[in-house]
Amino acid sequence: MKKHNFYAGPSILPQEAIDDTIEAIKDFAGTGISLLSISHRSKEFEAIMNEAEALFKELLDIPEGYRVIFLGGGASTQFMMVPFNLMNKKAAYLNTGTWAKKALKEAKGFGEVVEVASSADTLYNYIPKGYTVPADADYFHITTNNTIYGTEIKYDMDCKVPLVADMSSDIFSRPVDVSKYVLIYGGAQKNFAPAGVTFVIVREDILGKVERFIPTMLNYKTHIDEGSMFNTPPVLPIYTGVQTLRWLKKLGGVKEMNRINNAKADLLYGEIERNKLFKPTVLNKEDRSIMNICWIMNDEYKDLEQVFLKYAQERGMVGLKGHRSVGGFRASTYNALPLESVQALVDVMKEFESKN
Repeated sequence: MKKHNFYAGPSILPQEAIDDTIEAIKDFAGTGISLLSISHRSKEFEAIMNEAEALFKELLDIPEGYRVIFLGGGASTQFMMVPFNLMNKKAAYLNTGTWAKKALKEAKGFGEVVEVASSADTLYNYIPKGYTVPADADYFHITTNNTIYGTEIKYDMDCKVPLVADMSSDIFSRPVDVSKYVLIYGGAQKNFAPAGVTFVIVREDILGKVERFIPTMLNYKTHIDEGSMFNTPPVLPIYTGVQTLRWLKKLGGVKEMNRINNAKADLLYGEIERNKLFKPTVLNKEDRSIMNICWIMNDEYKDLEQVFLKYAQERGMVGLKGHRSVGGFRASTYNALPLESVQALVDVMKEFESKN
């Protein structure tokens, strides 16, 4: 039976990227050496590192003056590295969910942090609007997609202070005007690569302005100057990431991927709203994520929640259980998930409705 992978992360990756990685683990680039054993200083792997940055720049149309670096530590380490490198006295944060809240907490160790708005009052089921960002903030931090709650900022906002974004779970899902940000970062384990590497896109002229001492490993400039080779990079995830970006380029790039992602989201949200058993958790359509689609049972059918999960799993739908803080269901429809998988889920939802 075919499995349809809706896990939120680590999550589905293109099969050809996985297959290419398997072959490279056996023999990397015709060297006769496994990717797992190759030196990161070999000319063959240096070519992969160079291609990784080049593909980021090409697919996201990154302008001059920006660098792309690849680090360890996950996005959670960036919660600390961003204020370490960018905050002199004050930073502003938009609190739209668990990860945004964690980033805000870490920043408080480096100066004054202003929470400009929060959607915690209704369990983060909307994106706040109408807030004011302090003009004297060193930067304004947003989390563009909220995997747990199913909300997303799907546009590049105009901001009078330097804008920083955690795009862990929606990078490469839509075109991005990188020029509106001074720094974009993210963990890889959604649309880019397996867990183990973190990407950072940074405008170089924003660095070197803080007065504090920055430890060598936590200084962005260290990794820019060394081409992400200051210490041994996570070789395997970077290799798989390059294969994923090659796949995306061959598909037609980010614009085409966005068209497909919207088609998937429209199909599933449409069924959630049509089906008498279910209802969406995010009511405002413009705030709904196209990467993590969340829904629950209608009140009169609450007792069927576990029954539906079992029914769907028996039909090949895996990873549909909602986060423990929300409950219900979550379908993560990342780039590598085909439209056919969403259609299969919709068919299961219709079948379950007919039986109940």
